[in-house]
Amino acid sequence: MESFYYLVFGVQVAVLLAMELGKGQKDRISTSSAFSAFKNNYLVVYSLMMAGDWLQGPYVYALYAHYGYSEGEIGRLFIAGFGSSMLFGTIVGSLADKHGRKRASVLYCITYILSCFTKHSPKYEVLMLGRVLGGIATSLLFSAFESWLVAEHFKRGFEAQWLSLTFSKAIFLGNGLTAILAGLVGNTLAGTLELGPVAPFDAAAVLLAVGMGIIMFSWSENFGDATESKNLVVQFQTASAAIASDEKIALLGAIQSLFEGSMYTFVFLWTPALGPNENFKIPHGFIFATFMLSSMLGSSLASRLMTRLKVEGYMQVVFLVSAGSLLLPVIINFFVSESNLEGPDMTFSGRLLFLGFCIFEACVGIFWPSIMKMRSVYIPEESRSTIMNFFRIPLNIFVCIVLANVSAFPISIMFGMCSIFLAMAAVLQRRLLVVVEKQQRLKVSQDNWDDDKVIDPEAEPLKHIDQ
Repeated sequence: MESFYYLVFGVQVAVLLAMELGKGQKDRISTSSAFSAFKNNYLVVYSLMMAGDWLQGPYVYALYAHYGYSEGEIGRLFIAGFGSSMLFGTIVGSLADKHGRKRASVLYCITYILSCFTKHSPKYEVLMLGRVLGGIATSLLFSAFESWLVAEHFKRGFEAQWLSLTFSKAIFLGNGLTAILAGLVGNTLAGTLELGPVAPFDAAAVLLAVGMGIIMFSWSENFGDATESKNLVVQFQTASAAIASDEKIALLGAIQSLFEGSMYTFVFLWTPALGPNENFKIPHGFIFATFMLSSMLGSSLASRLMTRLKVEGYMQVVFLVSAGSLLLPVIINFFVSESNLEGPDMTFSGRLLFLGFCIFEACVGIFWPSIMKMRSVYIPEESRSTIMNFFRIPLNIFVCIVLANVSAFPISIMFGMCSIFLAMAAVLQRRLLVVVEKQQRLKVSQDNWDDDKVIDPEAEPLKHIDQ
């Protein structure tokens, strides 16, 4: 394996350790012991939930190929998963708001465990059912848990700024360290122990079951709007009205869809981009671990940024940097001929691409806790899960279109499209900042006006002065 991979990994480890050990007083938030216990409980559950997801990710395609299905058949299975998330996501989100986020979190565990069990069957229909169940579970994973956390946080009377601490730690552990460990465990089960590509799914089911037990016995229930008269249609109308009436929510949804759509497209494209010919074999597992380490760096940086800067401000820069990193394949394709990419050794352009992709993953690490923080501020509590799943509808449509047409366009065109979307996200983020600052100025003016109208009852009345 190329020594360059080890060099990048080692440098990132050193920088991460320096950042974590070098945090000053400004980067630390004083909290209570009750909050620490609450936060640690959530982090354990969230890490187990994400471990159950990460264990499956690298082996889904491999399992389908192991059962002998063609690339087109596998593509349809993936489309079914994203389509299921799009169709059923808003429904399960509304049910979570009405019937309880704890119940929805337990439902996620049950649904994903059943999805894991379907992987034991080579029948296409059973595997398709598993993808549908997996799509429903994904919608719950990215809405129910965050909705429960935000509601429970404020219900227990904790300070709003402490949420950023939980968000950054959740991404650091759940989307970083847990992903790396899950990759190593999955590789050990499927490769070293030769238990086959279905073994990681069994391990995922065990972790999900453990997490479900912790949820059932340690979490309390909370709701959005549990009014009996509010059925699904009314909940959809309430969520739609909130998005249409508040520009901040609409902008937040568009920003999330643009960034996540580009992120999921990147997941499909980085392998052929880094391994442009059959002579050069890339170490998928090690590259995946390096990307997750980059994400951990991003989340560690986000914890500092959220204590010092306004989220709406620095995220403009993050989106522009991510747009530039995914523009690299387009630039390299324009200046480097295909003949220069042939050969068994890693080229300079390959190294440049790898570094650019690490930068993008660091932006992903900053994005997650930051978007969570903004959602906790701007999305109304009574429809939180419903609105969050509304945001995923355009995302899933976009990913389905990409999956269906991924072979119809050159990779550089796909990366260029993602770069444009990320630049658009930066523009919308700028607009969000303008709207927020305008509303804050209006609020300050209104408060000053109200203060001016308060008259001291003991003050002498003003005398009329004739000019």
